[in-house]
Amino acid sequence: MSQARLGHAMQHQPKRRAFLKGRINRPLAMRPPGALEEEAFEDACTKCGDCATSCPQNIISFDSDGLPTVDLTVAECTFCNVCAEVCEPKAIDYADSWDWRARADDSCLSANGVTCRTCEDQCDQQAIGFKLQTGGRSEAQFNTDACTGCGACAAACPSGSIKFYTPKNASPHSGPNPEGKAKTC
Repeated sequence: MSQARLGHAMQHQPKRRAFLKGRINRPLAMRPPGALEEEAFEDACTKCGDCATSCPQNIISFDSDGLPTVDLTVAECTFCNVCAEVCEPKAIDYADSWDWRARADDSCLSANGVTCRTCEDQCDQQAIGFKLQTGGRSEAQFNTDACTGCGACAAACPSGSIKFYTPKNASPHSGPNPEGKAKTC
């Protein structure tokens, strides 16, 4: 086999790797802000737990593989970057936002005729508004351009209706903060 073909055959193939690990249809995990792309993150993370123990919001826990995930139902992410500061293998870089965005599911109280604006009240970016509907209902409207994915709305939601997704063609891990600096908590 020629060197060129051998080099091509040895390249990293994430789809094949996911298949071999049985992770074809596995939902995308919400990793800490600034986490490397999933395959690179899995390779770089040593599962030491420093990010979780240092998180002032206590929102970082671990998945079944021992990798850190973020649970925004506990509290919001302040993008303080403490997790990036303590990550020695640099699996997490500094970030001031990420590509995860919030939306309300069908269990939203306002959508079911119960007056509630808790998510809107908690959103410092004013990314949430409500559109009035018939029958005393209202529909939560999320401005994906203004939303940072911090999760303040999810932590406060009394019905647990706030879910997170990544917009089509967006990477959930936006990578480094352009200034590469930590924000204060």
